[in-house]
Formats: sequence, C-alpha cells, structure tokens
Amino acid sequence: MTGHTTARQRLTAELLDTLRTDGGVRVVTGEPGCGRTTFLDHATRLFRAGPVRHLRADQAHELDGTLRTATAAGPVLLCVDDAHLWDAPARATLARTAARIRGTGVRAALLVTVPDHRRVAPELADLPVLRLGPLTPADAALLVRDAADEAVDPAVREELITAAEGNPALLLALVRSLSPAQLSGRRALPPSLVTGEVLAEVAGDRLPDDPGGLPLTTAAAARATGEEDADEELVLRACPSAIDEPLPDLLTRGEGRLRFRSALMLRAVYATAPPGHRRAAHLALAEAATEPDGLLALLHRSWATTGPAPAVAASLTRAVTDPACTAPPALRRRALTRAADLTPDGAERARRHLAAAQQALLAGHTADALRLLEQARGRSAPASVRGGAELLRGAVLLADGPVEDARESFLLAADLLPPPAAARATLAAADAAWSAGDPTACLSALAPTRTPPTLPLAEACVRVPRSGTPTALGTPAARMGAVAPRTASTPPTSPPPNGTMPTNPVPDGDPSRDHRDGLRAVLLARFDLAAAPLRRVVDNGLRGSDPDHLLRSAAAALMLGDVTSARRAGARALAAARTSGSAALEPRALEYLAYAELRAGRHQLARTHAEEGLRTAARAGQRNTAAHHHAVLALAASIEGEADLVAEHAEAALRTARRHGLAQAATLAHWAAARADLGAGRPREAAQRLGPLVLPGARRGHFAVWMLAVPCFVEATASAGRPQHAAAVVESFALWAACGADPQAPSQLLRCRALLAAPDTADELYRRALDRHDDTAGDFERARTELLYGKWLRRRRRLREARTRLEEARLGFERCGARLWAQQAAAELRAGGAAPAAAPAASPGAGDLARLTPQQLRIARYVAEGATNREVALSLSVSTRTVDYHLRNVFATLGLRSRVELVRLVEQEEKTGARL
Repeated sequence: MTGHTTARQRLTAELLDTLRTDGGVRVVTGEPGCGRTTFLDHATRLFRAGPVRHLRADQAHELDGTLRTATAAGPVLLCVDDAHLWDAPARATLARTAARIRGTGVRAALLVTVPDHRRVAPELADLPVLRLGPLTPADAALLVRDAADEAVDPAVREELITAAEGNPALLLALVRSLSPAQLSGRRALPPSLVTGEVLAEVAGDRLPDDPGGLPLTTAAAARATGEEDADEELVLRACPSAIDEPLPDLLTRGEGRLRFRSALMLRAVYATAPPGHRRAAHLALAEAATEPDGLLALLHRSWATTGPAPAVAASLTRAVTDPACTAPPALRRRALTRAADLTPDGAERARRHLAAAQQALLAGHTADALRLLEQARGRSAPASVRGGAELLRGAVLLADGPVEDARESFLLAADLLPPPAAARATLAAADAAWSAGDPTACLSALAPTRTPPTLPLAEACVRVPRSGTPTALGTPAARMGAVAPRTASTPPTSPPPNGTMPTNPVPDGDPSRDHRDGLRAVLLARFDLAAAPLRRVVDNGLRGSDPDHLLRSAAAALMLGDVTSARRAGARALAAARTSGSAALEPRALEYLAYAELRAGRHQLARTHAEEGLRTAARAGQRNTAAHHHAVLALAASIEGEADLVAEHAEAALRTARRHGLAQAATLAHWAAARADLGAGRPREAAQRLGPLVLPGARRGHFAVWMLAVPCFVEATASAGRPQHAAAVVESFALWAACGADPQAPSQLLRCRALLAAPDTADELYRRALDRHDDTAGDFERARTELLYGKWLRRRRRLREARTRLEEARLGFERCGARLWAQQAAAELRAGGAAPAAAPAASPGAGDLARLTPQQLRIARYVAEGATNREVALSLSVSTRTVDYHLRNVFATLGLRSRVELVRLVEQEEKTGARL
C-alpha cells in the first residue's frame, strides 16, 4: 500500500463519515494527476454500509430507478468518474439526483469526479466540492519507495518530492524517467528533472492545441514573477489578439489577474511549447512592460536571448543590486540565476551563482540554494566566492542539517574570507557549536585566534573571585537557558549579490564584534565584561529595521534577562522579515519570539507563535528550526496538562535532534516530558527523567538549558521523598539566580530552598518566594509556589492558611490554562476538608463546552467551521491521529454522535454569548 493510498484512505474515511450526516454529495476535483480515480477506488473499498454503483453516461436515464432500488435495502454509494465527459442532458439528470439526495434525506452518498483545470460544467457548479490537495512529504516519500524497483537515495528522493510539488502522477512519472543508477545516487541527476516530456506525459491531451497565444503568454508572465497568476493588462498588451477572444477554459480572471486553474497545467503549457514560441512570448512581454529597463522587463528579454550574453547578464545584475530595487528574494534569485547562465566568464558566473543562492535561501528555497552553491564552489572560483559558498552552506545546514557539519563549513569559510566576513563566519560557527551543546567548540570559535580557550571548562563553569565567593555560573544556562534559541548569533546570509566581501576592518561598536565579545564573556562567566557590548547589540538592533540585526538584538536581550526588549525585537524582526519577503528569516523570528514569550511567562502566546513558526519552518525547509518550535510546543503543552501533545511534540523535536545533533532542542523536549509527569502527579517519574539532565555526568543536558529544569527536579525529588538528591544542584542554581539573567530565578530559588529546608525555616522561605513573585509576571510559577506552600501548610494542620494558598494556586493555574495543575490544587483543598470555591455561574448553554480542555476547544471550533481532521491538524501543527483522539474525547465528553450535532451545539452557545 503506497503513501498515496494511505493519505487518501484517511481523507476518504473522513468524507464518508461526513456524507452520512450532511446530505451525501461531493464533487471531487483536483489538478491532472491528483488521483481522482484512485480516490473513488478507496471509497469503494471503505464503504461497507451497503452496495456501491459505478455509473456511466449511458446509464443516466436509469439513475432514479437505480437509486430507488438500491436505497430500499439500505445505504448506497453512487460513483461517477469524469462527469465532465458526460453530455449536458446526462449531467442535468445527475444534478437532479444529487438534489434529491441532498434535499430528501435519501440514504445514499454520491461522489462525482471532475478535473479542476477547466471550467466546471454549469449543471454541477452548485454542488459541494472536495478538492484533493497535494501529497504530504511523508506520503510522497512512501509513494517513491513503492514505485521504485530498488532503494532510492535520500537526497534523490528529496529532489523528486520537491520537483513534483505533491502531484502523485508527476512524482511517478519522474521516478520512471530516471535510471536505477540515478535513483540510487550512483549517477548524477539531469540538470532539470521536470522536462516538457515528463509534463506532457502527465498532462496528456489536456494541453491546448495552440502552443502559443494567451495561455503561453500568461504562463511566461507567471514564470518571471514566480507567482501563480499574472498581470492581465500586461499579458493582453503582449498578446493583443486575445483581447476580444473568449477566455480559454484553462484560465480564469479576477481582480486584474489572470491565472491557470491548475498549477501543473501552467508548468506544462510553458514547458511543452516550442522554444521559439517561448522566446517570442517573453520578448512580447518585455516590450509591453511599463518599465522597459525594470527587472521584470530585463528578465523577459534575457529569456528571449540565446547563447552567452554578457551585456544582458550585467544589466540583470545591476537591476538586482540597485538600492531602489524592491523585488522579493525569489525574483532576485531568478534574475541572478539567469544572469549566471548568460555569463561566459567562469569566476563571474560563480559569483552570480553564489548571489542567487543567497537569495534562494532568503526566499526559503533550500534545495535551490544548495544546487546553486554547488555551481559556485568549484576550484576555479575565487577564494572569496568559495568562502561565501561555504558560509551559505553552513547557514543551510544550521537550519536543516547536522549542526556539526554546519560549524565546519563556517570555519572553512572563515579561512577563505577576508577579516570582516571571517569574523561573522566564526560567530556563526559558535552558533552551530551552541546548537550541538559543545561549549569548548563555542569558545574556540569565538577566540581571537580560534584556539581552544586557556581557561578550563570546569573552571569556567563556576568562577571564584579573589574574595573566595562564587559569583556566577559560567555556563550559558546562566544566561540563556531558553534564553536564546540556540545562540545570539545570526548566520551571515547577506553578502553583496556579486559575491564579493567587504575588506575594511571591523569598526569599534560593530554589532558582530559586540555580539562575539559579549557571548564570549558570558561563556567565561565574566558578566562584568558582557553587559556593555550586549546592551549595545540590543540598542543598535532596535534602532533599525534589518531583520538580521533585530534577531541579534533579541538574542542579546535574552542573555541580559531583558525579556521586554527581547519580545519587542522579536516582534519587529518578524514584521521586517514579512515585509522584505524573507521566508528564511520568518520562522527564526517566530522562534525567538516564542522563546521570549516563554521567558515572560506567557505560555499561550508562546504556543501561538510556535504553531505559526512550525508551519513557516516546514515551508522554508528548516527542520532544525521546526525542532525548536516543537520543543516550545511541548513545554507549553506540559503547562496546560495535555500529555498526548507533550509526547507528540517532544518526540518530533527529538527525531530531528538525534539526526542533526541538536542538543539544546533535545534537552528542552526531555524537560517538557518531565514537567508533564510532574503536573500529572508523578514526581518519581519526573525525577527519573530530570536526573540525567541536571546532575553532573556525561548525560547532563545542554549547557544552556539544564539549569532551567532545576526547579522541577527539586520539586520532583522532594515530592518523591528524596530531597537529598537535589541539594547540590540548588547551590549551582543559586549562582544562576545571582546573575540576574532570569527574572523568575530568585523566587524559584527561594521555593527550592523551602522544599529542602527544616520546618522552622521553610515557612519564611515560602513567604519570601511569594514576595519575589510579586516583582515578576506570569501566573504559572507563582501558582506553583502557592501550591507547594499550601501542601506544606496542610501537612502541618494549618488548614485555614493552607486553604487560602491552595485556592490562590487553583485560580492562578486556571488563569494560565494549567488544567492538571489546577486539579492538583483542588485535590489538596478536598484533602484539607474544603471544597474548591465554586466557579462563576455559566450562561445557559456554556456548561458543555466549559468541560473541554483548551486543545479540545480549539479542535471543536475548527470542526464546527467545517474543517476536516486533516485541515485541523495542519492548522494546529499536530498529527491527524492527535485530532482523531481529541475529537473522540470531545464527542464522549459532550455526549454527541456526529459533527452535525457538534456544529449545532457550538452555534447554540455562540448565540447565547458563550465563549469558546
């Protein structure tokens, strides 16, 4: 069974379940090759409620009798494949049958398939539509595996999946077009996988008879911009003969734009047209452009050129590098790639390939960036170009590959590049070492001579001044923890488009130097030397709008414990990345912002940013960044008490972390799982998970994170009756709290000391901890202290005081959505002889939905709006299995039997003013 089959089986099962409750009719559509017929086959196998009837056009007159006979014995599934091929009277009969099924409650389901690359027949236009989307990468990988006769090299598989863009028929055609040696990686792939021949095989007779005209001109215009539509005025100026002609069925118009109904047909029309026709279309578009010297006009003119054209290539490069150019990175990449193709000089061609790779990376096209880098890294290329290529390769690997390999690429780049760029490369190497959890390599990269630090790491961890009193913890756990996603540095991804690097020395106050000096001082526990350069990084970044500088500012603010500035810089970096079209920077900006929200105690906001970050990271091909977002989501879910989500996101983070050496993401994921155990009242299990992370030894967690887990470990060991195991780490935690990098640490330290203290001192320590909580935001940590203090008071029979503390804890947990923790507080209240205070009376109809967990409420809302389980999973960045699990619990909790009943309940509560 292929991945294609598996995906469509899930979708078909959801559809059949829906058809039994809301009328039983769907028009199944999608672009050529999407698998409409296969979908019907799945429905035939999965429909077990009654018989299945496949109907042909010549059987249309028998529809009424077939329906009446079949439904007399029970439900029936009627299937019509390619209904667009039926004549108009037959389609009209089909439409009447559909209306009867929908309007009279006949026990039948009707599935009708039509392609979406042409206008839907008017008889079927009003029927409900199910559009088959592209395959997921996982299902596409399974399809490749089943279609190939032998094992497919992973890199080749990724190339095939990217090229097919989720179209199963195109993916199969690509597999068939390659030899076994190419599929296994023993021979190089062809320069272009998706050729005109392959697209013609998939599109078949759906291609227009006229290889030119309006469809080709529209396709050529869309190819230049990389968008799915084109400016209608420009296209019609280039193709004036089409002005008075009817719009071809392949195209549709709206809001001044022309677009193909099918993305595959756009590619096929362009790729299968004769080269001369394509050149003529581009030349006509160049002459019709309102800015004849603009980037788009130059790009069209370049495609009308054959052979080397140095002047055209130079014009394209000048247009891209013009400060007034506002083109997005994807368009710049296309122009620079074309300029490289037209450049005869090898060194200059390598520079332009490098510049194109940089723009591809900013656009989030990782595979394109790597292909272009391979063309820029040849031995004949100048050292500065090869260094720039290694720099960008390191940036790609840092976001989506083994981080130790990224570090080596950065260090190689530093050896090849002039001083200013070399300094940025070494800072990026430190970032890679940070992600790998290697503090020695991090310090080595930051050292002026890039040699191992003279200060032993063990001494750097806790420096002792001349007074003999430990002052601060030297590990970045002291200042970053979740302080910064990975490190403060940003990989240098912005060399000039010509591939050259500036040669002027780094000036005083340079953000890269300040960042390097501040980070090195932090790693060596010299906080007296770290504050000034890091503060300059924060202030300089916030004064501008460059997303790279803003990300560096956010990370420096997190090192300083300035969460407010970190959130501000992260939000501005996100806005700047979106404004500039930098798809590669958007998921990283969301990562910094999510971490900053976590540090500020705003867990639900962190969850919102991480869910969005996960989607953008997937689009940009940044699996490492996605792993960090999964870790944030696991941490947020551990507060809200959603054990299944904690497990799912933690495992997703760990899958990538193990493959790519992401020690920090792995430690955060393990911490989230342990905190979920603690919230569920399993302190022994939590202590067992946390022990290896926080106690000295080879298995200790990432040096920048393990200290964050100490308060949980102390609570778990104390609750499990083993407080002696936590004494040593509390003293290390005290050093961290003293450095001021974490606003929550001082109150957490007092709570930890109270848990381990004798009865005559614990009371005062708990009170002091609560006083310190008043200085920081965040309900969750304060509620944890209230809960532990209330438990301590109850066990000493100080019941009145205990009730006050426990009720405060319960309310605090409820405010931040920590359901299981609130249940712990309520259980303690009952154990002390007091029932929890009654919640405010709910408005009529609000009682049912109030019984759902936060995640169940989110899923209920999406389902009530008509989303399928797969659409809900994509929206919430979880698996369909998780959505299925929660939806079953929603139905069980609310006593519902179908989605229709859920829709009615939600609508009823919305009418009465109840809030979801």
